[in-house]
Amino acid sequence: MTPETIFQLSNNLAMVAWLILVLVPAEYKADKILINIIVLALCGVYAWLAFQNFHPFDLKNFGSLNGVATLFQNKYILAAGWIHYLAFDLMAGIFIRRNAVQHGIAYGFVLVCLIFTFLMGPLGLAIYLLIRWIGTKRFFADNF
Repeated sequence: MTPETIFQLSNNLAMVAWLILVLVPAEYKADKILINIIVLALCGVYAWLAFQNFHPFDLKNFGSLNGVATLFQNKYILAAGWIHYLAFDLMAGIFIRRNAVQHGIAYGFVLVCLIFTFLMGPLGLAIYLLIRWIGTKRFFADNF
């Protein structure tokens, strides 16, 4: 399978997950399906790509930006890196949604945070944590 095909299939799978996360009401607990099926599938594809294309001597490349750029010249490693983002951003989105329910954060705010998380990962999570801090008046609110 080509790296482009893997990239497209992984993107489509992640898009389905994000649509479920945004459209299915929280009380249906779709996050369990998202984690145990879609995130796990992305993790499996990531692991497969990494084990097939990453070599122990590549570890030295993580020490510099140029080294990481060298790693990403391999399209399979680049696809694995993208899938890494897809899985972790989705987990951040699931966390935001679950945590917002726990703390009574209005869905309108959550939706904005999910959109930012979908597009810009850490920025969406940071916005959510700021909203939660303002909403709960506690910086160190319970996360789980």
